[in-house]
Amino acid sequence: MLLEHFGAPDDPRGCHLDLLLEDGDSCRSWRLEAIPLLNGPGQSATPLPPHRLVWLDREAAAVSGGRGWARRVVGGQYRGTLPATVDAPFSLDLEGMAAIGMPDPVCLSMIEGLCCLSQPRDQQTERNA
Repeated sequence: MLLEHFGAPDDPRGCHLDLLLEDGDSCRSWRLEAIPLLNGPGQSATPLPPHRLVWLDREAAAVSGGRGWARRVVGGQYRGTLPATVDAPFSLDLEGMAAIGMPDPVCLSMIEGLCCLSQPRDQQTERNA
């Protein structure tokens, strides 16, 4: 899930994206400045406190505590397992990104504070065959 978050008091640009991945009774969350380009350079990903699961079902809403407004950019599901610690690297397949013009699925990798999107390995192999 990607949310566009406007008006956060700690955001000097006034708008950023929140990447949310369901993890038990909450969502692991990262702040992104932009959607990473497919097979492009990684985008800086700043870990955020866990978000409530309710954000996975909302289209748009005010953020509690006067922290702005958020609207859904794209939703979907992921395949794979999140690591036990929030700073450990991982890769997952995301489904639902076709809504923003990307192939479905795409591979999301989070490594050393960078978020990258690429075609899943099986699709890369098919294209190179």
